[in-house]
Amino acid sequence: MTASKSNRARNARAAAQASAARNAARGGTAVKNGTAAARNGADRNDRADRNDRAGGNDRAGGNGTAVKDRTQARAAAAAKRGPRTPVVEDDPGQRGPAVWMQITTFVLALAGLGVSIYLTIAHFTESALAGCSESGLVNCTKVTTSPQSYVFGIPVAVLGLAFFVFAAVIMSPWAWQAARREVHLLRIASMVVGIGMVIYLVYAEFIIIGSICLYCTSVHIITFVLFVLTAFGAAVWGTRPGAAWKLGRKAGPEAVSA
Repeated sequence: MTASKSNRARNARAAAQASAARNAARGGTAVKNGTAAARNGADRNDRADRNDRAGGNDRAGGNGTAVKDRTQARAAAAAKRGPRTPVVEDDPGQRGPAVWMQITTFVLALAGLGVSIYLTIAHFTESALAGCSESGLVNCTKVTTSPQSYVFGIPVAVLGLAFFVFAAVIMSPWAWQAARREVHLLRIASMVVGIGMVIYLVYAEFIIIGSICLYCTSVHIITFVLFVLTAFGAAVWGTRPGAAWKLGRKAGPEAVSA
């Protein structure tokens, strides 16, 4: 009886120890599982942080590249435009050279046209020129009837008339305000031809004929003044004064000539 109780007690203690061992094993496994889960969560968080930082760096790099591209585009556009030239803003409603230049040249051209018309009429009607001496250094009849009064078989009076008809047009304010460069180049060319003709006629009067004509001299002076003013206008306002003034005249003597 006593031995049986002793055996049951030992069995009970063995069962209790086995149960405790099993419980301890299960508890250790749970701890291990919890530790592994925590470690996995930390790893995931670290990867997420690295991804966020990488994304931020990519966005920052992209923005920097875009700004750099825009800066380079602006620099290229500025280089293509070339250096800006300072301009003096004048009356925005005014075009062409100064008003005095336009009016002065137009009036002179009309005056030369009037004298040329009178000389042409006197040439074909063979009438004496009013107020002109017929002897000495000033002798209009001697000049207007000399062989030198013809050039290539055409009366000089007719050539002068044609020249001043053209001059009245090319010296008008409308022509000075033209934006086309050809108009202003044509004005310069016509004045070069005109002053060349004047030089020849002055030579003929003083050297060949030995007399001068007051009306012819007045035409020569008008042509010379128009030549000087045209050269001055080309030097100050360029060969496109209408376009230059429309855009704003350049500071100083330079002007738009392209």
